[in-house]
Amino acid sequence: MSRRPMDDDGTFAQFLHRVRAGDEAAAAELVRRYEPAIRLEARLRLGDTPLRRVLDSMDICQSVLNSFFVRAAVGQYDLERPEQLIGLLVVIARNKVIRQARRQQAGNRDARRNVALEDVDLAATDPSPSQVAAGREMLEKVKRLLSDEERRLADLRGEGRQWAEIAAELGGTPQGRRKQFTRAIDRIAGAVGLEEATDG
Repeated sequence: MSRRPMDDDGTFAQFLHRVRAGDEAAAAELVRRYEPAIRLEARLRLGDTPLRRVLDSMDICQSVLNSFFVRAAVGQYDLERPEQLIGLLVVIARNKVIRQARRQQAGNRDARRNVALEDVDLAATDPSPSQVAAGREMLEKVKRLLSDEERRLADLRGEGRQWAEIAAELGGTPQGRRKQFTRAIDRIAGAVGLEEATDG
């Protein structure tokens, strides 16, 4: 039995490189493959709660993918296998629901008074042109807020360079450069409406 193309580590690395480079076909493939798992997690977390009246699984899914594509484009994630990618997307979805529930509680909002959003079952959709454009705008905004050195890190990571290579070229240690970059992205996340990497 032949393995699916992305089950091969080398092919998966190439696929992620295409995603980071903004390849629309790769982005559409990622959505087709992983959207069902993201939406399932969102549905399970939303359950039969009042939050489901104001938020549906598609809202969560779009937010997860937006966060992922922007952060992947600047090279924040180190993923070697499809299982790591799906695990990351599911965790982001889970934490986005938790964050929304906290916002509802903190705002003392009564979700029962809001009109329910239709939870349309779109198991395999491609990013729309408007979503692609919005993602590009977000990426450009992120890059503009980085310092020159941080932007260089983002560019090198976007090219698929490993932290060891980057440290050898720019100085410092791989772990130090990775931490510097993560702090930089987290620093500007709030300013551009991009939530934190591991918690949504």
